[in-house]
Amino acid sequence: MNILVLGGAGYIGSHFAKQAIKEGHHAIVIDNLQTGHLKAVDKNAVFYKGDIRDSAFLDYVFNSEKIDACVHFAANSLVGVSMKEPLQYFDNNVYGTIELLKAMNRHQVKYIVFSSSAAVYGSHKEMPITEEFLTLPTNPYGESKLMMEKMMKWADLAYGMRFVSLRYFNVAGASDDHSIGEVHIPETHLIPLVLRVPLGKSETITVFGSNYNTPDGTCIRDYIHMYDLIQAHLLALKYLSNNNPSDIFNLGSNSGYSNLEVIQMAREITNHPIPLVMGDRRPGDPDQLIASNTKAFNILGWIPTKGLKDIITDAWAFHQSHPEGY
Repeated sequence: MNILVLGGAGYIGSHFAKQAIKEGHHAIVIDNLQTGHLKAVDKNAVFYKGDIRDSAFLDYVFNSEKIDACVHFAANSLVGVSMKEPLQYFDNNVYGTIELLKAMNRHQVKYIVFSSSAAVYGSHKEMPITEEFLTLPTNPYGESKLMMEKMMKWADLAYGMRFVSLRYFNVAGASDDHSIGEVHIPETHLIPLVLRVPLGKSETITVFGSNYNTPDGTCIRDYIHMYDLIQAHLLALKYLSNNNPSDIFNLGSNSGYSNLEVIQMAREITNHPIPLVMGDRRPGDPDQLIASNTKAFNILGWIPTKGLKDIITDAWAFHQSHPEGY
């Protein structure tokens, strides 16, 4: 299959392109390199530097390549920034997706897999979150992802453009050969921040809040390994190519790990004490965020195969070999 990977130089997109090529697909990567890294793009992929909001650029790529399906990773994804710059997020995420869907329709490309987010659900007390939960985003990032999904639904009804949207919380880890991994500037994700301590880049790791309603008092979050996430996207493409209807799936562990569990596992793997500092709770942080994977298992045949130890082991191997990133 000839797959257009939008945002294919980013953390998740680069892993998808690498694995898709490994499994026999042809990957065409688009990225404006705003946050992506050219060195993360697989050497066997075709790369085009450009922005999905540029309709002329999209037409050039669609005319230059035979494209069977699109996989969309080209969204801004920092919740905090989205609260400060909501219009920037709607411009890139929503307007960019409008231009993409218009280009797909012009060029008769009928399949799209969308890397969405469980942020569309907002805050719920009951866990794990299933696809039937109300979508009540609490930030512009989650709102933009929900708007993107809704546009795909209407494009399907109007043009027969079928989609799968995959909603998940935290993805972590690195490729199995540790050649690509997580490099964000600035870094806001827990696992790479924890690993900065044994790398000698930070003296401590701060945990925000110790009095949550969880067994050890720290937040519990859902983590899935990058390999498992990419397999879900590939299964979604197979699902669409088998003439199945558009659908939405949660990708989760059904359990989750606390902040202290993450830090303790990192200590064991890195053989470093990783001193921690307890900070104040952050406003709006829920006790737990866990997604159900029952529907994804029943329909796509997807279930996570790697746990927290695998995630941190691979992340640590990548960061050791790339201490300054790319």
